[in-house]
Amino acid sequence: MLFDVHVHVFPPDVINKIDRYLEKDEFLNLICSSPKNKYATAEDLLAEMDKSGVEMAAISGFAATDPGLCREMNDYVLDAASRNPRRFLPMAVVFPLDSAMEREIDRCSGLGAVGVGELFPWGQKFDLKGKEAEKLAFLCEERNLPLLLHINEIVGHYYAGKGDVSVVEAAEFAARHPELTIIYAHWGGGLLFYELMPEMKRQLQRVYYDTAAGPFLYDKSIYRVAREIGILDKILLGSDYPLITQRRYLRELRESGLDPAEIEMICGKNALRIFGGKLA
Repeated sequence: MLFDVHVHVFPPDVINKIDRYLEKDEFLNLICSSPKNKYATAEDLLAEMDKSGVEMAAISGFAATDPGLCREMNDYVLDAASRNPRRFLPMAVVFPLDSAMEREIDRCSGLGAVGVGELFPWGQKFDLKGKEAEKLAFLCEERNLPLLLHINEIVGHYYAGKGDVSVVEAAEFAARHPELTIIYAHWGGGLLFYELMPEMKRQLQRVYYDTAAGPFLYDKSIYRVAREIGILDKILLGSDYPLITQRRYLRELRESGLDPAEIEMICGKNALRIFGGKLA
């Protein structure tokens, strides 16, 4: 099974009235104000999945600082998944500074959400060392919900959405929550390289890394590096579609030097260990 763990879809009404939403949410405006920004509906995603051969995707909306917009995104994602249960697994987006976060997580999980994320510690202005992040981690762990967090490299070129949350904070957050399944997006901002340290490998046992935006950030030899580190079983296909097509990742994987069995791990088997029990 080809399984993409990191995809964003927007409700058509939000896309059609995007300027109004950009005025309401500072972080959404930062990410989406570029005329080159791409939006996808659930139908757009299904078309891409059919072209690429991807069978299943964990889908989320956009984690804004406006709790109302988060709920609107969640409603759309939950509805899309209910109509396409063999193609979509819904993820819930929340604003951790919202006092009603727990209620929204419970509402979404009760309606079929299988995880929380992608959330943005920098963009949504919640500190991974703060009480809100601790509560978020507790809620996800207690409900057996994987948590997908945006972590980016803190060196290199700037792009909209590039924050300043370091691998130190990401590693310490994982250490404080050893029973929580965490997916760090965008190759974990480089955190995976530190798994060469035995103590970090022990500390990050339940941490996974997705490949989202990888073609913009790393040479495709990163897949072979992950093999040398010994963590191919923790790498997940994540496209960040519609930022990049799923087909581009699959092409890079075929050119990466990995063998078919290793590619199969990244493209599905690893994700099934996390989400397999939640499939329809």
